[in-house]
Amino acid sequence: MREASRTTRQRIADRLRDEPMAAGSIANDFEIPTSTALTHVEHIAKSLDATDEELLVAPPECNQCGFSDFDDLTNRPSRCPECKAESVAEPAYRIG
Repeated sequence: MREASRTTRQRIADRLRDEPMAAGSIANDFEIPTSTALTHVEHIAKSLDATDEELLVAPPECNQCGFSDFDDLTNRPSRCPECKAESVAEPAYRIG
């Protein structure tokens, strides 16, 4: 199928099959807002329910202390609950 005829969501899913990506990277690569990238990822996860694939999420991680036991795995927290650092890596998504 030609790249131009595929939807943004289909192209994002193809990229997530090839490599893990954070919402910010998806937004930059596809020139969409980060909130829209997260919406696409949520819909992709739902569409995978009918297949043998699944959306895998690498949790956000504090760049200072390495804490990664966040309550919400899909959103980037503003700061680490352990050390209070604001340098927290975004969660990464991959289809596997």
